[in-house]
This record gives sequence, C-alpha cells and structure tokens, in this order.
Amino acid sequence: MKLNLKNKQLLNRILILCLLTISIPLTAQIKYSSANDSWNPNQLGNHRVVLAFSGSGNVAKATIEWRRRDDKPELKKIIVQDASGKEIQNTKTENINRENGTIYFEPISGKGTYYVYYMPYVDEGTANYPKGIYQKPENKANAQWLSNIKANLKDNTSVTEIQSVNEFNSFYPMEVIATASETSALVAKNSGNSFLVFPEDREHSIKLKSDLPQRWIQKGVQNSFSDTAKKGEYLAFQLGVYALEDLKNVKVSFTNLVSTAGATIEAKDISCINTDGTRYDGTPFTNTVSVSKGKIQAMWCGIDVPQTAAAGTYSGKATVIADGKSKEITLQITVSNEVTKNGGIDSPEKMTRLKWLNSTLAQENTVIAPYTPLTVNNSEISLLGRKLILAANGFPAQIQTFFTPEMTSVTTKANDVLSAPIDFHFVDAAGKEAQWKNSGVKFTKKEAGTVSWENTSTSKSVQMDVNASIEFDGFVHYIVKVTALEDVSFNDINFQMPIQPTSAKYMMGLGQKGGDRPATFDWKWDVAHKNQDGAWIGAVNSGLQFSLRDEKYSRPLNTNFYLQKPLLLPTSWGNENKGGITVNTNQKSVLVNAYSGARTMKKGDVLYYNFNLLITPFHTINTDFQWDTKFYHKYSPIDSIAKTGATVINIHHANAINPYINYPFIEFKKMKTYIDEAHEKGLKVKIYNTVREVSNKAYETFALRSLGHEIYSPGKGGGFSWLQEHVGDDYIAAWFVPEIKDAAIVNSGMNRWHNYYVEGMNWLTQNVGIDGIYLDDVAFDRITMKRIKRVLTKDGHPGIIDLHSANQYNKSDGFNNSANLYMEHFPYINKLWFGEYFDYEKNQPDFFLTEVSGIPFGLMGEMLQDGGNPWRGMVYGMTNRLPWSDGADPRNIWKVWDSFGIKGSEMIGYWSENCPVKTNNEKVLATVYKKNGTALISIASWADADVNVKLNIDWKKLGINPAKATITAPEVTNFQPAKTFTAKDEIPVSKGKGWLLIVK
Repeated sequence: MKLNLKNKQLLNRILILCLLTISIPLTAQIKYSSANDSWNPNQLGNHRVVLAFSGSGNVAKATIEWRRRDDKPELKKIIVQDASGKEIQNTKTENINRENGTIYFEPISGKGTYYVYYMPYVDEGTANYPKGIYQKPENKANAQWLSNIKANLKDNTSVTEIQSVNEFNSFYPMEVIATASETSALVAKNSGNSFLVFPEDREHSIKLKSDLPQRWIQKGVQNSFSDTAKKGEYLAFQLGVYALEDLKNVKVSFTNLVSTAGATIEAKDISCINTDGTRYDGTPFTNTVSVSKGKIQAMWCGIDVPQTAAAGTYSGKATVIADGKSKEITLQITVSNEVTKNGGIDSPEKMTRLKWLNSTLAQENTVIAPYTPLTVNNSEISLLGRKLILAANGFPAQIQTFFTPEMTSVTTKANDVLSAPIDFHFVDAAGKEAQWKNSGVKFTKKEAGTVSWENTSTSKSVQMDVNASIEFDGFVHYIVKVTALEDVSFNDINFQMPIQPTSAKYMMGLGQKGGDRPATFDWKWDVAHKNQDGAWIGAVNSGLQFSLRDEKYSRPLNTNFYLQKPLLLPTSWGNENKGGITVNTNQKSVLVNAYSGARTMKKGDVLYYNFNLLITPFHTINTDFQWDTKFYHKYSPIDSIAKTGATVINIHHANAINPYINYPFIEFKKMKTYIDEAHEKGLKVKIYNTVREVSNKAYETFALRSLGHEIYSPGKGGGFSWLQEHVGDDYIAAWFVPEIKDAAIVNSGMNRWHNYYVEGMNWLTQNVGIDGIYLDDVAFDRITMKRIKRVLTKDGHPGIIDLHSANQYNKSDGFNNSANLYMEHFPYINKLWFGEYFDYEKNQPDFFLTEVSGIPFGLMGEMLQDGGNPWRGMVYGMTNRLPWSDGADPRNIWKVWDSFGIKGSEMIGYWSENCPVKTNNEKVLATVYKKNGTALISIASWADADVNVKLNIDWKKLGINPAKATITAPEVTNFQPAKTFTAKDEIPVSKGKGWLLIVK
C-alpha cells in the first residue's frame, strides 16, 4: 500500500512513541520500609540502605538506585556498618548523584547484611532550635585495601531495601524521584503540551517541587481520577500540575457530578483551595497561581458531598486552565450509603479538615460577655464603662471612662480622657493651616456589636474622607483618606491627641518601658529594627492606646522572628522616615503629636492616615475569678493535682495528651479521657494551642505548603533534619521538642490558617470538652480572638483564656512591650502570665502595674521568671504558678487567701486615692483587701535597703474600730514569720520583701 504524507507522519509518530515507551526502563521496585527507630539518627542520619553481600574477597561493591530528592548528595558523607553496628573504615564511593551511587567497602564480617547510611548529620544549635549539619565525605580507607579494587569489578552486593529510621521520615512513595531519562521520555511522549496534570489522592500529598515522583512515571499520565466518599464527607484530592513552560495563571473549574441514576453533586460544592476561598476576616480570598517551567504545583481540591446525596457513582469534569490552555480530568466519585458527621473531620488524616481553611464560623460581630450592646445618642456612643463623643468631622471630641480608681466597679462619674478634640492639622509651605468644611457625621451602621460612621471634610487643596467604626469592646478603627484637589506642598501633616493629665499618668510603647510617663518624649520610625507604631498612655481607670497604620498593613512576626518580617513603614505617617511622634506636657494637657513632615502631593494623589484606638480599661477587674482560679501548669495525674488546691490544669504541649505544638488533634482521645476525669473531680482543663508556628506532624503540612507563603512564612530553611529533608527550603524553623522530634514551622501572619484554628477550637470544645486555651504569645489579631472567645464560650463552656508572653523588649522581637503588643486581645483574656525575662526585682512599681499586672486594663495576672517576687506580687493580687518555678510554691499564699476568706473582698490598690492604708515610706506600698470588719493588708518594699515603716490607717475607710483592732501576721512558710503588731508599731521590712497582715 502506498502511504500518503499524512499516513507517513502518523506511522512515524507511532514508531517514535513505541521507541520512547521501550526507552523507559522497567526496573523492579525497591522495597522501602521503616526501621521502627532501631538506630540513633544523630551521627547516622535518618536513612539507610540495607545490603546483602554474597560475594567473596575483601571488596564488596553495590550500585544503589536511591533516587534522592536532596541536592548535591556527593557532598554528604557515607557511613557503612556491618550488621553488629561496627563502622567500616575501608570504603570508597564512586559516581554519587541523586539517582544512584556506587559504594565499595570491606565486608569485615563476611557474607551477610551491611548498612549504608547516606545522609548522616550532627545536630548543632540549641536543644529547642537545632541546626542539622550534614557531614562531609571522608576518606579513611588505607591505600593497600584501595589497591584491591579492580576496575572491572562487578556488583557482588545487592540492595535488599531502603529504610528510614521511622515511618514519618520515609521518602516513599512521593519523595522518591524519577530519573532524568524517565522524565525526559515522559516529556517527549507528551510534546506539544504546555503542562501535564497528575491526579493524586488525598493520602499521597504531593511534596516535590522540582522532581516528578517515580510513582507518576509508573502510573503514567492519567486523564481520570476516582475515589470513594461517604455521604456528608469532604473529599479532598490533588491535581499535580507539571509545567512544561512557564504558567502564569493556573485555575481549576468543575462541572456538576452526575450519578448514573441522575442525582447531582453541584459544581458549587467543589472548589480549589489554592485559588479561591474565604479570608480570616470573612472577605473573599482569591489567589493567582503561577508555575515556572519544570516545577510542580499541587492544586488541592475538595468535594463537599451533601449528606442528602444519593449513593452511587458520580461523574464529571475538573478542568485545569493555564494561560488559555486546558486539560480535562474525568472525576468518578463513588458515594457509599454510609453517612458521616461533621464532614468527616473526625478523620483529619484524610485531609477532611482542609474545608476549615474557608470557614466563617463565629464571624458575626455579636456582643461577647461581659460587654454590653453599643448605644447611640446623637453624637455619643456608649459602651461598657466608656463613652465616645464625636465631633462634626468624625474624630473624637471626647472620650470618657466611668471606672472607679479601684477598678472594681463602674460609676456615673466621668473620667475625661481628652483635654481637647483629636484632630488632623495640614500646614502648607507658607505655614498656613488648612480650613475645613465638613459634611457632619453620618452613621452607616448601628448594631449591637459595631457602630460605623463617615464624614467628608474639604479644604481648598485637599479632601479628607473619614470612615470609622467602634466595637463593643472599645476598639476604634479609622480609615482616613486624603486626596489632593490640586498640586500642594505641606510643611507637615500631623495628628494631635490632647490628653487630660489625670488620664496620662503612665506610658508604654514606642521604646518606652511601661511606667511613669516622661514629661517630654520624641520618637522616630525605625520599622527595620523596631516593632513600634503606637503606645498606650493612661491611668489605672482611664487610658488610650493608639497605633498608626499603613493602608497595606500586615501583621509582623513576633517572638524572635520580627526581623524576618517587620512592619511596613506607612507611606503617610512614615513619609520616608520623616515622620515621628512627640509627647509634650503642660498643666492642662499632655499633647501627643504624630507628625509626618514635609511633602508634596500632585492633584489626584491619595494618602491614607489610618489609625486605631483602644479605650482602656475594658472592664472591671474580676478579683473573685483570680482567687478561685489557681493554675496547675503541667500534665500530671488528676488526683495529685487535686491535692494541691489548684482548680484549673493547663496542659502544655510535648506530653502524652497534647504532644505536638499548636496541633492538638492527634491524641485527642487520650485528651478527652483525661479531661473527663478532671471534670468528674471538679477541675477544669485548658490546653496549649496558639497560632505562631505549627508542628510538622500536622496532617495538612504539604497541602499548606502548596499555598505558597500564605500559611508558612518565607525563610532560609535549615533547622531540624526532617524539615531540611522533606520541606526542603523557603521556611523558618521554629520551636523543636527533642524528646518527641516535634519540629514546628513559623506561620506567615494573617491567613486562612486562622479559620482552621477557630474551627479546631470549636471542635475541641464540643467534642473533647476543653475549658479554654493557654496562649503562648499570639500571632493573630483581634478578629480571630473574638471568634475564638465565641466558640470557647458557646453552649455554656467557660472559655478561659490566659496569655503568656516572654518580655518582647529585645532585638529579636523588635523592642516592643508585651502588654502594648497584645492589648487588642486583652478584652477577651481572663488572666496574664508575663513572663520570662520580666525582672521582678529591679523594676519599679509603675512597671509592675503597667506591664505585668494587667490591672489598668481590667485584668489580673501571675508571675513567672524565677518564681517572681511573692511580696511585691501580692500588692497586685499575683502569685507565681504551680509547679512552674522551683522553690517558689504559691500554695502557702493560697492558704492565706482561703483562711482570710479573700473571695468577696474589695481590692483597694495603692494606686487608688481611696486606699485606706498607706505607709510612711513612699517606697513601701500597701494594698488592702477589705471585708466587713476585717482586712488583709499586703505591703511590699521597693526601698534600697531594709527599712522600718509605720502604717497610716484611715480606720473609717477601713470600716474597723481602732480601739478593738488587732494586727497579726500569720505564719507563711518561705514568706513571713508569725507576729503581732499594734497600729503604732514600726514594722521591719526587708529589702525587696514585705508582709501580709490581717486586721480585725
């Protein structure tokens, strides 16, 4: 038959494809197994090849097809051992590369088993921040043995299997790479395509970015995907996109899935988390996915199978679209008769919880106890214990609080925070200030949880649009848009907050340690080194935190990582580092002036001078909660904890029921059993779970990695060996627990992991019965905190939250104050624990009050570093936490609380003008816990030496007849001896110590 040109081309194509198919070697699959932790990986590494020597002589040779994902394996040491674990010195390597390598060694034990450890490392760094250093090749073989190696020696040793130290460290199957020839043949076979798609199930996370896995070579390019699901289950799957050319916009679309019986799973119930979803704040999430030539991108998709779906096999299409080109994948999903609850989230290993990434749970801004609904009366907005009065331009004309100096109640007497309205000032190049016409305040929302308003002010040269809101907890948010109506030059654009001196006793932030406010203060932006964009200025019962923000503000990293993702210098406020803040004082006002310096604006230019305010305090202090809530901060048997008098157990991570940092879902059954027992015996249980870093044991690790830098922060990699070997690069290694090899990765900031976090806390509350959470620093904002508080307190759960922070005033943390950094969370916190590196000995009372105690914000706290100072702590109602600090046992003070009956007493601190007891030494302070006919007086010294003091008692305020009064010091082990005093006695007070005195 004579072939025409078209037939010839077709025949040639068939021949080429046949040859290419033949060229792909059909090698036998090497066995991969776990060694069940049968060797110590430090020094030897996590991987070895098991060899069987069956030859003769003193030279064994093996060619190992290890298909390694690590780069430059020739730069890593090879260790050979015999079956007994004895290292063999006479070894030689040849042609070591990622695909294979040849090993010669002396078979010192004759025929039998030998081990080749091919990624040995040594852990350097610190215990909790290790640094795996891979050892370099060594040549220890003697020349005589090397001379025995014949050039034509054939392999006389076979590969039995490739082992990982345990299953978690295994590379099989998704990290066993295809060879270059296999990849080239596959690409040639599919020439003409701009990309290939490899469907993959949920149990085989795509992990490689630059290498095809051997598994895909063996399966070949597939045009279909099938799986099974239960009714109501979230069925995750992957579409692995392998780019044969640069791809700029990869998306996945879906058709309806239709069963053979005509039932339908609608396309709206199928989505791709890489490109679409819901942000942590409830707004739509969209993302553009690009894939460079030769790279792999996992597109994680999910089918939300309705509980009402009929059983049967459903078919439809998933279409991967990139730059106008597409690839269809047939989906065939079999839905069983079995119904699952909660979308199957009780089986997280099946990736069912990826659905949580797009959750909107608890997003509605409903009022959270103890707060009350906002009310609006003309320009006045009232909230719990506070009031905001608006000027016609939309800025605060006055802010008031109604808390007593003792912070124990709310009155009708107003404490004015401002001495004059807050306002902006635009000063042109001639020194003339802009004059405004404004539209007046227009309320755009009046809800129980949020009140919003807007205003437009216009001058000759600029227009200022104000959009603002206040929430039920006292958070005020301003978006201030400034538009140039003509070309204009300014000497300065500044923002002034005149504060009443009585509401400006203390200051914290902008590099100022918490304490007495300086009379004058000058600060400049330095975002590269300092996590500083605002401060708190206030008194105990009235104050204001302000923070200045760019319109593209992104929350920086904290806890040792600030320098790796610092603040963004605001274009407006910072003005190329011309901006800053000054504080100046006169008799009538403390003026906070945020200036931005000289600048020019062209007609149409826009600047955003956004800022936030927090009106403090948030609520009264709950002293009874403080006395009732005695924390035991350690995983221990319930009965032993109950004997201590503690009432709440805090379960840290790295233990049997909560082993993995910020991923408390793996041992949840053990956790529930423990919590059930605690509840039966009258104790509450809270767990460690926060957002800042997440364990590498998270089932979703590689699905999250597929999202680029959304969940995980970019970084230089390194750290623990597992991270280097499996995550590879572009991450920040965080906390590590050596006992259980738990290696965390730093989160990137505000992202959809917070949706997952909220759902996870809800699940733990409803299904495991947790009574709250212990937060160890916080990497999320107040939106997530409100959502967390809602789910923790739903259905009558107590929802106790305590916040711990190490002192953030250091280089790594950007020189911020922990209390200032986390103040936006304080409305929802029940107790503070500040913390490591807080010096309770050298710092003065104003530091204790502002940075440690929480009292100016409606909170109380506990001490940590070195057990704290028990005498000074009691002035603020604080002890340390059992059993955290050696030699500092709070139980003796707890006994005083109980024997005195401190619950129900009124705490009147030294900071209150109404405190009925003072001493005659200004450096020895007294706080009174007052009850009917009796009082507990705590005194503590900040004097430089031992002193004797007299008590100045206002007996009328104390409510005790002095003629019948007795003053006794009960014996408190490691605190004070038993002693009796009269009101006229001098009381000896040792340096840095004090007394607890009971007056009857």
